[in-house]
Amino acid sequence: MSARAFVDTNVLVYMFDRDAPSKRDLARRLVAEDAEAGNLVLSTQVLKEFYVSVTRKLATPLPGDLALEATRSLGELSVVQVDPEMIYAAILLSQHNQLAFWDALIVHTAVAASCERLLSEDLQHGQRIEGVRVENPFLELA
Repeated sequence: MSARAFVDTNVLVYMFDRDAPSKRDLARRLVAEDAEAGNLVLSTQVLKEFYVSVTRKLATPLPGDLALEATRSLGELSVVQVDPEMIYAAILLSQHNQLAFWDALIVHTAVAASCERLLSEDLQHGQRIEGVRVENPFLELA
């Protein structure tokens, strides 16, 4: 069984990206495996970013009804509610680690959810931040 993993928005968005079929297939497989094992965690921040990204940032955006359905499906996973204390902690993490605030909030939420891994394309692969190991699942495709 793999370690508990926090999934960043970019991995979830690739599940619906028709213009990146290799990343789409890999993201779907990884998410399915970790979700089936009960190891996948995301946050309310990720849900919000996901909806905006799949409806506005993809070259072929999802229609609103499909985007809502996908967001609801993801919302059935383990979702951490971001609260003010987490935001304050992320600000400090951002300041001490030279991270963008939004990345720091993702990292802090992963820590708060007792995740060992953070699946993300946005941070340095192999980096450990606050005990969480960053894994870029798309490196093998580069």
